[in-house]
Amino acid sequence: MTGSANDKTDNVQAPGDSVQWAAIAEAGGIYSWVHSELDRLGLIDDVDTTTLSAKERKAYRGRRDEERRVRRLLKKAAWKSYKTSHIVHVGRGVFYHDTVDVDKFDIEDPASRLEANSTPPLADANKLAEVLGLSISKLRWLSFNREVDTGSHYHMWTVPKRDGGRRLISAPKPDLKAAQTWIARNITEHLPIHGAAHGFVPGRSTVTNAAVHAGATIVFKFDIRDFFPSVTVKRVKGLLRKAGYGEQVATLMALLCTEFPREELMLRGERYYVATGPRGLPQGAPTSPSITNALAMRLDCRLAGLAKSLELKYSRYADDLTFSWHGGPTEAPVKRIKTSVAKIVSNEGFEIKESKTRILRQGRRQRVTGLVVNTCEGGEAARVPRFKMRELRTAIYKLERGQPTVESIEQLRGWAAYVFMTDKSRGGAMLERLANVSSATSKASDSAASPEGEQR
Repeated sequence: MTGSANDKTDNVQAPGDSVQWAAIAEAGGIYSWVHSELDRLGLIDDVDTTTLSAKERKAYRGRRDEERRVRRLLKKAAWKSYKTSHIVHVGRGVFYHDTVDVDKFDIEDPASRLEANSTPPLADANKLAEVLGLSISKLRWLSFNREVDTGSHYHMWTVPKRDGGRRLISAPKPDLKAAQTWIARNITEHLPIHGAAHGFVPGRSTVTNAAVHAGATIVFKFDIRDFFPSVTVKRVKGLLRKAGYGEQVATLMALLCTEFPREELMLRGERYYVATGPRGLPQGAPTSPSITNALAMRLDCRLAGLAKSLELKYSRYADDLTFSWHGGPTEAPVKRIKTSVAKIVSNEGFEIKESKTRILRQGRRQRVTGLVVNTCEGGEAARVPRFKMRELRTAIYKLERGQPTVESIEQLRGWAAYVFMTDKSRGGAMLERLANVSSATSKASDSAASPEGEQR
C-alpha cells in the first residue's frame, strides 16, 4: 500500500505550478483543500491500530510518514498559490490587512462618496491590480516599503533652488509611472479642492492665480517649506480612506504614490539606496499635485476665511500662498496676517519658510507666480515682466536676422505662448514672427538639400 501511495503522490503539484487559489478557495480554504487532496491520493487511512499486528503496524507508520511528507508539500504549494493572489505583507512599519474588513476609519457610506467624486469602486488588492494592469506580485513589488533597497523605482536628481539649496526631483520609472498616472486620472484628480487653488487645476494657471491680486495696494507672499515631502504616506492614506476606499486599497495606493528621500551609497561594492527622511510625496510623480490640492482643502478653507475676515483676497498655487489688500477704511493688517497665516499653516501640518515671506507695496513691482500685478495703462490683470519681454523681443529679432541665440526656437515659442496667455495682441504677434522664422528656415533647408541646390 505504501508503494501505491508513493506512485500517487508523484502527481502532487510543484509549488506554484498549477495549483490555483480559486480551487483552494472553492474547497473551503487551505486545510480543507489539503485534506481533500490527501484523500484523493489515498493517504487518509483511519485504522484502529490496536487491532494491527506488528508487521501491519510498521506498514501503517510508513503510510503516516508519507502522509506527513505530502501534507507539507501541499501546504507549501497552497501557501505559494495564496501569495500569488494575495498581498500578505508590504514592508516593515506598515499596517496592512491581507483580508478585506471594516474598521472604525471607514466612512459611513463609502459608495455614495465614490459616486459623488466620480471615482471607481475598488473592493480589494486584486481589483486594484486588475485596473492597473498589474499582477499581484508586480503590485507588491511596486508598493513594498523598504528603507534600505538595492534598487529604486525612481530616477533621482537635484536641481538648484533660487535660495542656493538643492531640490530633489524623483521621476517614477515606466511601470510605477503608469500606475500613478491611472490613480491620478481616475481618483486623485477627482477629489474636491478649494476654489482658491490654482496650481495643476484644469482651466487655471499662474495667470488666473496672479489675476486675483491685480491692482492690489499690498501683496503678501508666503511659501510652504518642503510642500510635497511634508505630506507623509499616513496623510495620503487618510485622504484615500476619507475618499471612500478601504484599509487594504488605501494602503497600497498610498505606498504607490509616496517614496522615501534617498541617498545612494556604495558598500562592499554593492549599491544601496538609503532613506534619509520620512516617506512622503515625491516631487516629479504625476499624483503629487492632485493629492496636495485635495489635502490642502481644509488649509485653503481656513486661509480663505482669514482673508475674508481681514478684507483680503487669497489664492494658492502649489506651495505659494498669496494674499492681497486693496485698500479700505482701516489700515492693512500686516502683523496680524503674518502671525495668523503661520499659525494656521502649522496647525495643518505644514511650515512657512520665513526667508521667502514678502510684503510688496504699491510703490514697487508686485510679482505673483512670476507675473506683474501692478495696475498698468494697458489694463492687463497680470503680465509678463518688462525685462522678460525685452529679452524675448531681442531673441526673436536675432533669429529673424540669422544670428545665434541662447534659447532654441522651441523655447522662445513657449515663452511667446505664455505672453499670449496674458496679452493676446503682443503674444500673437510674437508667435507669428516665430512661425515666419521657422518657415523660412525650413525652406532654406529644403533648398540646400535639393539637387538644384547642390549644383549651385
